[in-house]
Amino acid sequence: MDTSEFRRRGKEMVDYMADYLEGIEGRQVYPDVEPGYLRPLVPACAPEEPDTFEDIISDVEKIIMPGVTHWLSPFFFAYFPTANSYPAMLADMLCGAISCIGFSWAASPACTELETVMMDWLGKMLELPEAFLAGGAGEGGGVIQGSASEATLVALLAARTKVIRRLQAASPELTPASIMDKLVAYSSDQAHSSVERAGLIGAVRLRAIPSDGNFAMRASALREALDRDKAAGLIPFFVVATLGTTSCCSFDNLLEVGPICAQEDLWLHIDAAYAGSAFICPEFRHLLNGVEFADSFNFNPHKWLLVNFDCSAMWVKKRTDLTGAFKLDPVYLKHSHQDSGLITDYRHWQIPLGRRFRSLKMWFVFRLYGVRGLQAYIRKHVQLAHEFESLVLQDPRFEICMKVTLGLVCFRLKGSNQVNEALLQRINDAKKIHLVPCHLRDKFVLRLAICSRTTESAHVRLAWAHIRELAGAVLEAERAAETKS
Repeated sequence: MDTSEFRRRGKEMVDYMADYLEGIEGRQVYPDVEPGYLRPLVPACAPEEPDTFEDIISDVEKIIMPGVTHWLSPFFFAYFPTANSYPAMLADMLCGAISCIGFSWAASPACTELETVMMDWLGKMLELPEAFLAGGAGEGGGVIQGSASEATLVALLAARTKVIRRLQAASPELTPASIMDKLVAYSSDQAHSSVERAGLIGAVRLRAIPSDGNFAMRASALREALDRDKAAGLIPFFVVATLGTTSCCSFDNLLEVGPICAQEDLWLHIDAAYAGSAFICPEFRHLLNGVEFADSFNFNPHKWLLVNFDCSAMWVKKRTDLTGAFKLDPVYLKHSHQDSGLITDYRHWQIPLGRRFRSLKMWFVFRLYGVRGLQAYIRKHVQLAHEFESLVLQDPRFEICMKVTLGLVCFRLKGSNQVNEALLQRINDAKKIHLVPCHLRDKFVLRLAICSRTTESAHVRLAWAHIRELAGAVLEAERAAETKS
């Protein structure tokens, strides 16, 4: 493919992408395929001679699209959103064209510097304390990670290195292995499974702190666990507070947990993967109160801020806590400006070496939407969630299981877990909408998250009508089974 053909095919591909997104409502939201469907449809080996572009595009519709779960469909209500916008897609195209591997300032100065500035822009939208921004006199700054899972792991590993060095400085006879054997990290029992995985990779114990009646981690439960572990000779060092849990969008109490972490010299990491985008709205900013106690804070613009995956925003109060844990400087990566104090090399802030020009997506989206446009988008999703909540509350067969704060509604049929499992099975078998469940204590609960950029009130009402119809069928089947028995 030469430049001339690329121009032509690129225009065709943009048209295909636009047609796909414009017509996505007409596609079945969840695929009707079985595991292993794809292998028989493609050759066993790569072609010896080139295929045509027309054949490839034809195969996209014949082979790929039948197996796609359409996350951008207005009838996709599962998990949490994956962000998508035309400005972000255009920026991704430019990123692919530039193709720099921005591991250092010298590897591509614009890649490093735009990221630093965009993270400050976003930090100011959130009204983060100055200590987290790179442009002021503080020691902190922001970095784009690939996911919230990476951010949690990076924070844990940095905290682990920091406590080991601190304890060794006080007691030189201690070895890293003897210290690590006693380290303990903490999170709510509602925290994402990626927190547990970070503990596994970091080779440290992780305590799940029992949450309260609102599924939040509170000071009393954390304090009890800390005192118990310290009495046993263990070393608490790291706490993850979740703002907007995956199961039900609950919020750990930062204003209680934060002071304890400060008193005990524990690294406090905040995981706000989904909810963090909402904090750009003044009416939701209070949910972030207490962030001043944190050592690191993370959320995913690629979930709810119209920036396509991957773009996970992480800030630290002291960037040397990261660079001190991950910095390696082989001669082939060194450059003449690295010790100037004017720039940073992001390879020292992350697990991989290479990194894409992801800040272009933020730059395009922030400029073409503006803060007000992004706020309006968040508010619309929250409004739609409350609309669905009101519909559920009008049907006495159903109950709301958690206060609706943002764009997630947790609901269920009143009755057994089995009847709710049957309802979810029917919903996902019908493939008109897509939902996933959660467990809240001993209850099996259905989750409906407003996800798509194109979701409107009509889609929410159609989804509810569909759920009500299937609920009627489930309850009728249950009554018939009881009568027969």
